[in-house]
Amino acid sequence: MKAKALVKIFYNWYRQAIRHTKYRWLVILATFFYWIMPVDLAPDWIPLLGWLDDGVLATVLVTEVSDILMSYRRRKTDDTEIETDKVLETKSV
Repeated sequence: MKAKALVKIFYNWYRQAIRHTKYRWLVILATFFYWIMPVDLAPDWIPLLGWLDDGVLATVLVTEVSDILMSYRRRKTDDTEIETDKVLETKSV
């Protein structure tokens, strides 16, 4: 139960940190640095366990970055539609 709570706390912190524009690149670079470093929570020389923490972190990073990109794309599409609607309304008057 404690492990599940710790994972949830870490995931929520990671998600908030990566969504904050001030810390986004710092979190992404720290994640890549964690992958490169030979010393981490579960060293890679331990089969499966060593690769599991890297895999989980990679999954979380890809999920959050893709979510950020999709929301950015949606906002751009919404802004374009609003501008198109304004142009159409102006021309029809």
